[in-house]
Amino acid sequence: MKILVLNCGSSSIKYQLFDMDEDSSQVLAKGGVEKVGLKGSFLKHIKENGDQVLLEGEILDHDTGIDYILGVLTSENHGCINDLEEIDAVGHRVVHGGEIFNSSVFITDQVVEEMVKCIDLAPLHNPPNLKGIYAITELLPNVPQVGVFDTAFHQTMPMHSYMYAIPHSLYKKYGVRRYGFHGTSHRYVSKRACEFLGLNYESTKIISCHLGNGASITAIEGGKSIDTSMGFTPLEGLMMGTRCGDLDVGAATYIMDKEMIGTRSASVLFNKHSGMLGVTGISSDMREIGDAIEKGDSMAALGVDMYTYRIKKFIGSYVAAMGGVDLIVFTGGIGENDVAVREAALKDMEFFGIEMDDELNKKSRGKEVVITSKDSKVTVAIIPTDEELVIAQDTMQIVKELKDK
Repeated sequence: MKILVLNCGSSSIKYQLFDMDEDSSQVLAKGGVEKVGLKGSFLKHIKENGDQVLLEGEILDHDTGIDYILGVLTSENHGCINDLEEIDAVGHRVVHGGEIFNSSVFITDQVVEEMVKCIDLAPLHNPPNLKGIYAITELLPNVPQVGVFDTAFHQTMPMHSYMYAIPHSLYKKYGVRRYGFHGTSHRYVSKRACEFLGLNYESTKIISCHLGNGASITAIEGGKSIDTSMGFTPLEGLMMGTRCGDLDVGAATYIMDKEMIGTRSASVLFNKHSGMLGVTGISSDMREIGDAIEKGDSMAALGVDMYTYRIKKFIGSYVAAMGGVDLIVFTGGIGENDVAVREAALKDMEFFGIEMDDELNKKSRGKEVVITSKDSKVTVAIIPTDEELVIAQDTMQIVKELKDK
């Protein structure tokens, strides 16, 4: 089954075309459209053999961008399929499913109506996600579509984990609660880690650390998310590349009063100009911050200390919440590749039964590997994430179930 996976952002469209069956998957092509609706828009297409093609053109909207993608997939020079009829299904990444969606779903008109109701919860992300669905409906009207939600995995959190200590009427009226994000990644790496290690997913206590420019940590028990660091929005929780993470609401309103800014400006401040960028004044990129530390920059060092300390705090709190931990998983660009971050985050945690193998940790980047010693009671592993594969797998399963009915 050939499945096209789409991840539509406000000005970008990422895609992968999979050839799937029950036991294997193959990426036939992947790439992305950048600067949708802006000057200098282009499509970067990567073939199965690794060859890359850059196609520039005026891409005014998501319909045009997806039309470009379909065109390059079937082109004589760069394509990997002969006809669009070879595409059996399309899977979409959708950021927010609210309380309505607790699993991936076959997309119908009614499902789209429910997705539209979630726009208020993710006004920056859900509208472009929906644009991708509308575009495929127009361009490939007979192809089944599936929506896979970032928030769905966390719908198993108990009420005491996801509720805020605010008047209950605000939850009832506006749905103000903790939803969590990166759910597709946490689901994939936690399951994959257990497969890799030969562990029973349903009986393993797991802490999954997705560390990238955006970052979150999830406690997984009985194969279900019981708590996660992100909240009503992706701003809560860990310190991130440009997001502040946990912040006293009183500090936020104090800054707003002193700087005389409104909610929109405050949102930009805490989402785009804070985090590692705000503290260091250098960058949101850990590689550049690492270079600055080597040159003796004290603010860069402070930023990393703050970043890793918060990771340590969340890991510790989730060990307490689950009454122990069997497996800690690192994923995401930083989690998979930054040796120093992993080392600092797990330093002095031997009392939890974590005994790191320093040599393995130093050698391990971006591949599936255990980085704890043989005597460690808790296993720590690196598992590269693959959210697109999860979307393709869910899409295949749902479409097959529909055909079998």
